[in-house]
Amino acid sequence: SADLVLETWDLQCERNGREHRTAEMGSQQLVVRRGQPFTITLHFLGRGYEEGVDKLAFNVETGPCPIETSGTRFHFAVTDFPEESSWSAVVQQQDGELLSISLCSPPNACIGRYSLILETSTGYQGSSYHIGDFVLLFNAWHPEDSVFLRDEDERREYVMSQEGLIYQGSRDYITSTPWNFGQFEDDILPICLKLLDTNPKFLRDQNRDCSRRNDPVYIGRVVSAMVNCNDEDQGVLAGRWDNRYEDGMSPMAWIGSVDILKRWKNFGCQPVKYGQCWVFAAVACTVMRCLGVPSRVVTNYNSAHDTNGNLVIDRYLSETGEEERRSKDMIWNFHCWVESWMARPDLAPGYDGWQALDPTPQEKSEGVFCCGPAPVRAIKEGDLKLKYDIPFVFAEVNADVVYWVVKDDGTQKKSTHSSVVGKNISTKSVGRDSREDITHTYKYPEGSEKEREVFAKAELEKSSLGVEDEGLHLKIKLSDGANNGRDFDVFAVINNNTDEEHVCRLMLCARTASYNGTVGPQCGFKDLQNVSLAPRAENSVPLRVLYEKYSESLTQDNFIKVVALLTDYQTGDIFVAVRDIYIQNPEIKIRILGEPMQQRKLVAEVSLVNPLAAPLNNCVFVVEGAGLTDGQQIKELEEPVEPQAEAKFRLDFVPRQAGLHKLMVDFESDKLTGVKGYRNVIIAPQPK
Repeated sequence: SADLVLETWDLQCERNGREHRTAEMGSQQLVVRRGQPFTITLHFLGRGYEEGVDKLAFNVETGPCPIETSGTRFHFAVTDFPEESSWSAVVQQQDGELLSISLCSPPNACIGRYSLILETSTGYQGSSYHIGDFVLLFNAWHPEDSVFLRDEDERREYVMSQEGLIYQGSRDYITSTPWNFGQFEDDILPICLKLLDTNPKFLRDQNRDCSRRNDPVYIGRVVSAMVNCNDEDQGVLAGRWDNRYEDGMSPMAWIGSVDILKRWKNFGCQPVKYGQCWVFAAVACTVMRCLGVPSRVVTNYNSAHDTNGNLVIDRYLSETGEEERRSKDMIWNFHCWVESWMARPDLAPGYDGWQALDPTPQEKSEGVFCCGPAPVRAIKEGDLKLKYDIPFVFAEVNADVVYWVVKDDGTQKKSTHSSVVGKNISTKSVGRDSREDITHTYKYPEGSEKEREVFAKAELEKSSLGVEDEGLHLKIKLSDGANNGRDFDVFAVINNNTDEEHVCRLMLCARTASYNGTVGPQCGFKDLQNVSLAPRAENSVPLRVLYEKYSESLTQDNFIKVVALLTDYQTGDIFVAVRDIYIQNPEIKIRILGEPMQQRKLVAEVSLVNPLAAPLNNCVFVVEGAGLTDGQQIKELEEPVEPQAEAKFRLDFVPRQAGLHKLMVDFESDKLTGVKGYRNVIIAPQPK
């Protein structure tokens, strides 16, 4: 019989994309998830495929030098009895010269870009056809995939959702900032694959690297290292924390990962300037979601950076409450990392589930600036010896802070101070714009028997096991919010829980600060030499912080750190209280005009009132939203915005996708930066 000749074929990108939940990555390329069948159609010339006469087989290959032994090349024939543990091809239906074939990868296949080759043979004659490329992703819907997540709402949030909220501010004033993850936007998938192909492990041994891409633990570690550029690798982001960002973008200005990843690719894989922790975490979250691993950004308040691993953060204060830099150990107001969901077959049972990955360059792990994946369960249980980097994350949420007061003669006195580290660990709730507190997944309740057991297992002492009720107590309170452009009051509140009168010295010092704990100049000070405290009474001492004092040195982080120092003359005891005050930016108002429908023009009216006493110059609005705007829309205002006047503009856009989306706005100017706002928009589907 005549040779079987392939005339045309169709990879059915659109249909497969719908079934594999990758349709938003575009219909131009075939993107499928592992372990799930996908269909292609073949059209032969002159005659159809005859079973028993013709043989059909496929080759799939990934990586630069595919070989069967490393799992990067497979040869498999069309058969009626496929094996689930390997690649398979089955005839689905035949209609004359048209043949539908269902292909399926094993659920533990390597992810990445594959080429697909068809081999036909009749008798001794054979031909081979390169019928295209496809990309294989992790599959959170497949029970045999190591990233399998059972709950559909969680899969929708942690794999499919292209926008989210990242928690910032301080533990007493938690704020949320919108973020456009945009993992399905044009070009993002190829950029994420390029990131895997520029990682040093790939460059050292391409075959070995590609053969390990079936393991999300390996991928997570690679991504965690590649998002920062601290290893002379071609990492995505350069970190900077010194408030000098003129030669790049301020970390506060970004509102999404798409812009950052595109810049990285367009500038030949040079690091993008600049990132801080939430930017590193958000970009890593985009890459992991894009590759199919369920991921979320989490924020830890009062996060310890313990450089010497003793789980004690020593801070030194002068007698007037000024911080002295003697220790590299820091307490960050907040610190963000990523959690990715995966099985850990490399560890004993019980450590599957959320894994902490921290792409912010802080400490080296196995010689590289990356951190994790560390099973959150192991952090909670104090299993410090498991892979990877558990002691570092354990310290971030559990270290003790000790404040030492250094007297003029150089002697040091340890102060009394309640436990502060690892509070309100937060992430966006599933399917809602509210905060989910996940502190309990990282630690047992403070002071509980279980907490003591964990510290004993980790061979660590927990020094501050709660402060007794008796004695003197000191805390700092804020009456109302602190708004940018306004003066505000903070109060040192002293409780005398004893039956005697105490006479004390009280010092209050306010300084502008950055979120990583470094402080700037003073913007408020009070020194009261003799405060008398009546028995069983409460005293409240105000400190007024003036806008004219803090405006010059307020960083883009908008923090003011207030330190109170109380010295009891009778006993010599010193009490310290510290509070990070977040200075609130004005609200961005967003109005949507028109009926929100797919492929129909909408107008957004965006405005903000200048709360400062001086005009704002060089005002810029940046707007973006996955599925809503075509990339980033930038509007520069020509005129300065006078005090109490309104900056506003109108944006026309045509939403491409139906469903719930976030329109996100960032506002920049010379005196007010990184102001964020967003609006949820529900886009109705186009009528058929």
